[in-house]
Amino acid sequence: MANFYDSQLKNKNYLSPIGFKFTLATKRKVDFFSNSASVPGLTLGTALQTTPLRNIDVPGDELLFDDFNLEFLVDEDLNNYMILHNWLKGLGFPESMQEFKDFTSLPSGDEDEKLQYVDGTLHILNSNYRDIAMVRFKDLFPTTLSSLEFNATDDDVNYFTAQATFKYSIYNMVDPSGKDL
Repeated sequence: MANFYDSQLKNKNYLSPIGFKFTLATKRKVDFFSNSASVPGLTLGTALQTTPLRNIDVPGDELLFDDFNLEFLVDEDLNNYMILHNWLKGLGFPESMQEFKDFTSLPSGDEDEKLQYVDGTLHILNSNYRDIAMVRFKDLFPTTLSSLEFNATDDDVNYFTAQATFKYSIYNMVDPSGKDL
C-alpha cells in the first residue's frame, strides 16, 4: 500500500504565467522577448464504430497539433523581427533561385540539412526563473508575421510587439535534463 504522503504534491507553488522564454536552435544571436506564448493544443480524431443500436466514437488514428503562436517585444535593432521576416521571405518569395538555394542549404553544401526548418524551445520557468520544463518543437517554420505600425501621434511610448505563427512537425515536453515528462 502506497504511503499517503508520497502521493501528495511536494511543491505547493503555482505556475506563473509570466515565467517563460522562447529560443531558436540555429538563431542563437536572438532570444525572443516574449510577451505571450501558448503550448499548442492537441486534438485526437475519432472514428465511428457502428453497432446495431448506436454508433460509438472510438479513438482515431490522427493527432492534430494547433499552431504555435508567439507574441514578442521587437528589439531596437529589429534583430528578432528581421530573423522572422527574412525567414518568411526566403521561404515564400526569394528574388532568385540562387537566393532560395542559399537560404535552404548549409554553407557546406549539405543538402540533407535544410535551413527552412529550425528546432525551437519554449522554456517554462519557475518562480526563480529556472527551467522546470521545456516544450521542444521540431521542424518549426513561420507562416505569419504581423506588421509594425508606426504612429507619431501616440502620447506614450508603447514599445513594438509583433505576433508570429509557426507550423511544426511535433513537439515534446521534457524536464531540464531532457527526459520526457
